[in-house]
Amino acid sequence: MGGVNTPADLRRLPAAELPHLAVELRRFLIETLGRIGGHFAANLGTVELTLALHRVLDTPHDRVVWDVGHQSYPHKIVTGRRARLETIRKLGGLAPFNHRAESDYDAFGVGHSSTAISAAAGMAAGARVRGEKRRAVAVIGDGGMTGGMAFEALNHAGHAGLDMLVIYNDNDMSISENVGGLRDHSARLVQKLGLVAPHLVRLPQDGEDRVETHLDNPGALFRTFGFHYTGPIDGHDLDALTSALEKLKDARGPQLLHVITVKGKGFTPAEADPIKYHGVTQFDPVTGAFPAKKPAGAPSYTQVFGDWLCETAARDERIVAITPAMREGSGLVDFAKRFPDRYFDVGIAEQHAVTFSAGLACEGLKPVCAIYSTFLQRGYDQLVHDVAIQNLPVVFAIDRGGLVGADGATHHGAFDLSYLRCIPNLVIMAPSDENECRRMLATGIAHTGPSAVRYPRGNGKGLPKEAEPKPLAIGKGCLVREAKGRRLPRVALLAFGCMVENALRVADILDATVADMRFVKPIDAELVLELANESDLLVTIEDNARMGGAGSAVNEVLVAQHHKVQVLNLGLPDHFIEHGTREELLAQCGLDDAGILRAIQKRLRARDLDESKVRQA
Repeated sequence: MGGVNTPADLRRLPAAELPHLAVELRRFLIETLGRIGGHFAANLGTVELTLALHRVLDTPHDRVVWDVGHQSYPHKIVTGRRARLETIRKLGGLAPFNHRAESDYDAFGVGHSSTAISAAAGMAAGARVRGEKRRAVAVIGDGGMTGGMAFEALNHAGHAGLDMLVIYNDNDMSISENVGGLRDHSARLVQKLGLVAPHLVRLPQDGEDRVETHLDNPGALFRTFGFHYTGPIDGHDLDALTSALEKLKDARGPQLLHVITVKGKGFTPAEADPIKYHGVTQFDPVTGAFPAKKPAGAPSYTQVFGDWLCETAARDERIVAITPAMREGSGLVDFAKRFPDRYFDVGIAEQHAVTFSAGLACEGLKPVCAIYSTFLQRGYDQLVHDVAIQNLPVVFAIDRGGLVGADGATHHGAFDLSYLRCIPNLVIMAPSDENECRRMLATGIAHTGPSAVRYPRGNGKGLPKEAEPKPLAIGKGCLVREAKGRRLPRVALLAFGCMVENALRVADILDATVADMRFVKPIDAELVLELANESDLLVTIEDNARMGGAGSAVNEVLVAQHHKVQVLNLGLPDHFIEHGTREELLAQCGLDDAGILRAIQKRLRARDLDESKVRQA
């Protein structure tokens, strides 16, 4: 593997060496990710496919778009980034997914699902307009193919007759098991062929009918969209892959190659449990064993939500849960087991998840849509059009609000408070601890309209659990610290969600008042004005974009009352924030304790200077 630093090196290798290279590459992934963690099982499944693509195609002249990017570590390795793989997902290191600024071989930036076919179609159309001869290839998994955007792209690309290739990487998995009709169709096909990887069908030879003509037209769906279907073939057979790609690389019109792969291929523990090994921390590269877990401390907010949901559903049979393919990540594993008839995994289909939730609400149920902040962006029109306009009682349990850490710019929940706050009828809450989270969820269930509870990745404070959470008074915050002395100037910190904890520590240094605002909408205008009247400086603190966020809500209250109190808004800056630990990124954004204190002291010094100038005048 040391002699392969670019695809050009790969093309010079004798074909007989490729299987040995695949073994080396897979071993390198196992050993490296065993030390540093990262996305694991999906990458083991695309080793041979990556080698075949870069051997047959003229990359980067030919464009390869990897959907999501979970499976693109082998691609990074053979395109000159092997030595830096140790830095992946770390501050200043390799991006967690494909990133155009990182390499010419990264044809398109990814992170969310189901985008690859659209991007490759655009590239194919662009080549046609410019009169250039190049191949555009989209590699998309069966998980990504559950997203509606993928079918929109197939529909358009087939109709337009674009010269492009879609590689349908079928491993029967997203992060969790796949769901839906397409998954069932593929499973039936594999079963009919007697194909249990790696013993898969060979490509049809010249003069033979395509395999599909003898198998009840397994490619009928894709042919309906105007694609020429080939496969399925063994995605771990380099000869079959290279042969197929050689035949298809110059084929005119929309082409689809169906490959069957095994998520976790070559590492027995990951093959046996690909969900467990989807994204990993450190593990033993021989046994697959993970380090012993530390004694249980404070529960994660995800766990708090999942426990609350099960407890509430046990009391109220109207509670139903919806997830767009994030059962594990959203804390719904126990709910799915205990209440299977009230659990709906709709696949990677956020738009459908939101409107499906609205339909459930129309039937008198109490839908709880568990979704990551960054993925709710994908269902925004449905949130407005199908939920909020109709004022339907859907609770959005929004996980991963704020900075999430190593997954970077595509996954930070940096914009939710801003994009939610402008929607009429929507109540928005942000808890400061796990008990407040439970009370806010109870508030959402009791509310007669739509609501959102937005909580961070990470753990609560380890507080004793309240027996039965009571709903909160909507739109009311609370003081959690009052200034003890008469120190001037008087400072009040208005903190939202998990930033309350930081605010309290900073307030101890400044002897400032702290409000846990609780509600971003409706904002507690009475509390804002009360603090404004008693303070020389109001400081809003949130882990959301400053523009249009919770701080903006406070500003609007003050402007409406023509209040002259000075205000400092602290939040995420107006640029995309890359990857690193959450602590590193908070410090980078000035939202750790030191950064908050520094910003306040700077504003106070400027205020003193301004007052001095006024006195001198």
